Amino acid sequence: MRHFEVNWKSKILTPGFLLLVSLLLADINFGLLQSITPPQWLFCLVIALYLVFLLFHKHRQTNYLIFLVLFVAFISFAINHNQQDFSLKNSSVITIYPDQIKVSGNRMFGQGKADGKSVLVSTKISQMQKKELLSGYSLYLSHLQGEVKEIEPATNYGQFDAKKYYLSKNIKQKIELENCIITNKKQHFRDVAHHIRFCLQKYFAQMPPILSFFSSELVLGESPSQADQSILSNYRDLGVIHLLSISGLHVGIYTLVISTICYYLKLTEQETFAICLFILLIGIFLSNGQAGFIRASLTYILDQIFKFQKQKITHFDLLGLTYIIHLIINPCLMLNVGAILSYVLALGLELTTKLTSFKQSFALNCLLTPLLLFHFFQFNLLTVFFNLVVVPYFNWLVMPIVFLNLITFKLCPEISWCFENVLKTCEKLIAQVSASKLGLLTFGKINWWQCVMLTIFTAILLVFVNEQKLTKKSRLKAIVGIAVLYVMIFSSIHFPLTGQVTLIDVGQGDSILISTPFPRRVYLIDVGGKLNFSGQKTTPQVNKITIPFLKALGISKLNGVFVTHKDFDHVGDLRPLLEQVHVQKLYTAAGLIRNPSFIKRIVGQIKRDQVVELLAGQKVAEPQITFNVVYPFKPGLGKNEDSLSLTFVVKSKRWLFTGDLGQEGEKEIMNKFNIQADYFKLGHHGSRTSSNPDFLKALRPKLVFISAGRNNRFGHPHKETLDTLSNQHIPWASTQDCGMITWTYGYFSRPKFKRFVVVNQK
Repeated sequence: MRHFEVNWKSKILTPGFLLLVSLLLADINFGLLQSITPPQWLFCLVIALYLVFLLFHKHRQTNYLIFLVLFVAFISFAINHNQQDFSLKNSSVITIYPDQIKVSGNRMFGQGKADGKSVLVSTKISQMQKKELLSGYSLYLSHLQGEVKEIEPATNYGQFDAKKYYLSKNIKQKIELENCIITNKKQHFRDVAHHIRFCLQKYFAQMPPILSFFSSELVLGESPSQADQSILSNYRDLGVIHLLSISGLHVGIYTLVISTICYYLKLTEQETFAICLFILLIGIFLSNGQAGFIRASLTYILDQIFKFQKQKITHFDLLGLTYIIHLIINPCLMLNVGAILSYVLALGLELTTKLTSFKQSFALNCLLTPLLLFHFFQFNLLTVFFNLVVVPYFNWLVMPIVFLNLITFKLCPEISWCFENVLKTCEKLIAQVSASKLGLLTFGKINWWQCVMLTIFTAILLVFVNEQKLTKKSRLKAIVGIAVLYVMIFSSIHFPLTGQVTLIDVGQGDSILISTPFPRRVYLIDVGGKLNFSGQKTTPQVNKITIPFLKALGISKLNGVFVTHKDFDHVGDLRPLLEQVHVQKLYTAAGLIRNPSFIKRIVGQIKRDQVVELLAGQKVAEPQITFNVVYPFKPGLGKNEDSLSLTFVVKSKRWLFTGDLGQEGEKEIMNKFNIQADYFKLGHHGSRTSSNPDFLKALRPKLVFISAGRNNRFGHPHKETLDTLSNQHIPWASTQDCGMITWTYGYFSRPKFKRFVVVNQK
């Protein structure tokens, strides 16, 4: 490529060397960190061998440097991953920094340092301890009593993986304390820095809501509260979420402003660089090591150093060197989705330097699309146009207002409220466009090899287009070819040849998804819900589990939702589900619609003629599947004993779901219906009140399922129920141990079970 054709003065390094080494390290790092399958291992190995071949073939004089860089990177990786896990001892002490914890009610949770390792910490606190924690100074937690646990991975398809996220921050464990003593810590320079960051958090929290949100995002790289999630969602749906990331955009603005001021102050380039370096280091700390900010800062710093040394380096090699240093600093970098997107975006900018601004923006979106589909399952077709509108608004209105407000807020609060009203008007308009879902496409989660294939093909096309090595006809053919690949992948997701019955792991609750092969029909039995005992506003569980799962499958509407009864762990998240997903029919047990608490969950979200009440003996006949109602026999108010119970047959296998029905209800079903079920979900999460031994004998199930939360306060499943299963030699599987449990079937495939992850071993 022409980018590499420069006069390189160094006799050691040659153009392209650092880029190839960085790609090799990225490939190896990905293979070591990710839980990958044999085909993925083989792919990584092939790529690694090819890159090694290129390095030794084109850069023979730098062979020893290859080994040196790889050695340093592997030593860093080994030191990071071979550290012993933290264990509680009488002498154990946890250091708590004030800006890395949250206090809510009588609980404290956040991040701490134990034996030099970062850990998550949570504990109950007294009013005196709460006062100490909110003092803004670093503290010691000692005389620890509690339990050290591994951070759990995602247990559902499409769910955010907390284990990978925290591992990217070098956090592997969480400590749940029952008791501790909090003492003051002698304040050193690091503690003072954290105190300053804490003061900024407190300062921003006093601002009007929207100004507080943007200040926290743009300076600290964090959202101050759950209430701000709507703004994040709006920007995410429009495809402009990158504006809220502390990234290269901010580094460019900081350095430009500082350089301009220094120019008028007649400072030298070295003095200007020293000031920029100081400001960027402060920014890295304040942003809590945000990957995009570190990447952009390192790139700027290295570029200036090479200029001062009068050494030429290609932009590609500069990016490669940045990645190598960043990887040595943080060996778990490849687990950070934001870091991956940041580096791919930076690479894309270098691949499209000769394109116009509009074409470059379109090209970069095309390059990022496979990664967005792999991680977030949707993208906005109008992102380029939204960027043309929102980016100027953000650069010329939001950022000046936010940074001006940092100075004027205490001096003149009235001006802040004027700023707030301006931003509120603009954000309301953005929210309306986002709510319309204009251009938003729920594509579905693509496979890893589809992501790699689309990314590589797009990158190659961008190189040829940027170098003008393709005729218009050839360029059109290439674009059409990639578009056809997208259409084929989209069709395989939205018009599947397989269906499924999935017990979603919603913790202590129930939610079952049933889908049919093409033409796909999708149904839910219950939606789950988690009781909130803290009194603080929290994100509904359906937003974290069920909605991402549906998006990963490319599902944007449900043909029907069956609600078994009124308990919160079955119906608590119905309203947020109805707000986000179109539901054609809502099926309930007769009488539930007259329950005031249930009415509150659906009012304004679904029409009365969309609600269907059911009693035993009725059927819900749908294409490819028929749901038979076997309980209740009379209307009720939605108590456990009124649970809607359904049976259906797919691929010659009968399923039975009975909600929280107890043994008396099971006896009624047994007396009125002659049912034998291949697969049965135990009633009431495996409680001792279910299931009746005689009922199980009559069913003769091949396998039963239990949907219950890990370490739930009720002790589900109860030993009596498990003993009943054992005595009748009935195998069972629980979401506690397996996470999401899926049974797939299709036109051309055998039915099979798969569990998403093994969480607990029995």
